[in-house]
Order: sequence, then C-alpha cells, then structure tokens
Amino acid sequence: MKKKSLVLLLAFTMIFTFMLGACGSKSEEAPAEDSAASTDVAAAYNNILAQIESEAGETDGQLTVATSPDFAPMEFVDLSRQGDEQYVGFDVLLAKDIANKLGKELVIKPMSFDAVQAAVQTGSVDMGISGFSWTEERAENYFLTRWYKAGDNETEQTIITTKANDGKLTTADSYNGLKVGAQGGSLQKMLVEQQLPGAEMVLYENLNDAVTALMTGKIDALAVATGNGEAFISANPDDLVMTGFQFEVDELYKNNVIMINKDNAELGEQVNAILDQQEKDNVWDTWYEACQLLGEIKTADELGYDDSGNKITE
Repeated sequence: MKKKSLVLLLAFTMIFTFMLGACGSKSEEAPAEDSAASTDVAAAYNNILAQIESEAGETDGQLTVATSPDFAPMEFVDLSRQGDEQYVGFDVLLAKDIANKLGKELVIKPMSFDAVQAAVQTGSVDMGISGFSWTEERAENYFLTRWYKAGDNETEQTIITTKANDGKLTTADSYNGLKVGAQGGSLQKMLVEQQLPGAEMVLYENLNDAVTALMTGKIDALAVATGNGEAFISANPDDLVMTGFQFEVDELYKNNVIMINKDNAELGEQVNAILDQQEKDNVWDTWYEACQLLGEIKTADELGYDDSGNKITE
C-alpha cells in the first residue's frame, strides 16, 4: 500500500475499538514502483527506529503508553507493519526512546484522545503521549513533564476546509454561523471557544471522523495543528485546503508535554531527564522530518533526504 493513501484510508475505513480500524493491503496487481515509493518514504523513519532499537538493553517490566493514533505526523497507523510496530510517528519514537532508557518493554495502548487522559488519571497506563500541549487544567490534574518540540505541530494552529470554501474563511468573523469541528479535550477546542465565538463548535472523539464529516459537508471547517492539517490535505489534495486563518497561540501552548499520573512523580522526573538528554542530542527535528516523510506530508526533495533516508548535507 502506498503511504500516500494511508491518512485518507484512516479517515474513512479504520476500525479500532474506538472507531479506528483496518483496511485492505495493496493489490497484487499494483505497479512495482508503488513498493519502491513506499520504501523510500519510510527509509528515514526506519533508520531512526533501527538506531533507537540498537540502543535497547535488557528489559525489566513494561512501559504502557496510551496514544490516539489519528494525529499524523505525531502518531498514526502504518498498515504495512505488524503488531505494535504499526503505530508510528514522532510520539512513538519518543516513547520507544524513553522505554529503552528506562529499561522497559514498550507497550502501545491505542485509544481515543479523551480516553488517553482518563487512562492516565486512573493509572491504567503509565503515561499518555499524544501531542498534548500544556494547559492549566491538565497541570492541575496530572504530572506534566517538561516540554518537547515537534516541528511546528503545536507552534502553529490553523483551520482546514474544503476547496469549495477556499479563500472564504480567512478571518474570525467569517466563521460566524458556521460549524467548526475540533477534537474533544484538545487545544484546538479551547482555541475555537476563545477566538471563534460566532462559530458553532462540533466535537469529535477522533480526527479521522472529523475529516470525514468535513468532506461530507457535516461541518464547514476543522481546527487542527498545522502539521496534522498538512497530513490530511496531503492525503486529500483534491478536496481539502488550508484556510489561511491562524489562531493566536500563547507561548505556554506552543510545545508538547507527556502526561503522567500525579502519584507517579518519580517516573515523571525520570522522563524529564530523558527529555533533557534528547534536547541536548538535538534529535527532535530529525525525528519530526522522518515522520513527515513517512506520512507523505513532505517529500524527500523538500526536506533534503536521499532514497536511503539519509539527510543530504552537501
């Protein structure tokens, strides 16, 4: 299956216990170049994954991480992979590196965005890594780690719409009376409430359902992180566009955090030390670019990678 169609297929056909799910594999009659293209876009990600896995030692116990895999390039599903390996993205690389450094076996628990937060609060998982931004409410109810940065995914918050609305929704007033989708419990929900008071907000458990609603006319626009919006547009270039509207985002919300149960501050401090080291090692930009390639949000030419997934430096 070409990964170019991955996000589109997610938006319509995935069926997990929380309404994501499976779709068919690539047809045997597909052209041979499809396989090569798929390998090329995955190369940089596979290189990073192999490097992280090569650093793993013996494990003692498991690290359970909840995530909502409907948020490319942060976390999404690659159906060409098996088991937990099908969950890919920046936050998955982050979780794998954290598990390795803690000497634990990583276990991914896919669920809806709201369910991730509930699972952390009840202690049924060790942590939630799912593109979370800092909010005062979360800080009151969870141990929030120090920030980590994944490209422009949280720095820029925007709105996507259909091509029929191209150029029409560039100001806050242009959303008056329109239905704007957002994910429940998300930063985008808060931004719509605060900055688009004239809009009617419609909440969704996962963003794939929200994109389906947008493309079928049930909502007029969808509030998203910029990187996530690029993923949906890349998968649906004939149907979806950026509106050009940008939310004003306070510095507090411009990076991501990991959510841990308040009673497990010791784990939180261990994770903070690992995030400190990742920042010193300057790995986040490379990870984010590899995940953009994997989701075909950006091309190798745009980001400067060769077909083997190596950064071109000359």
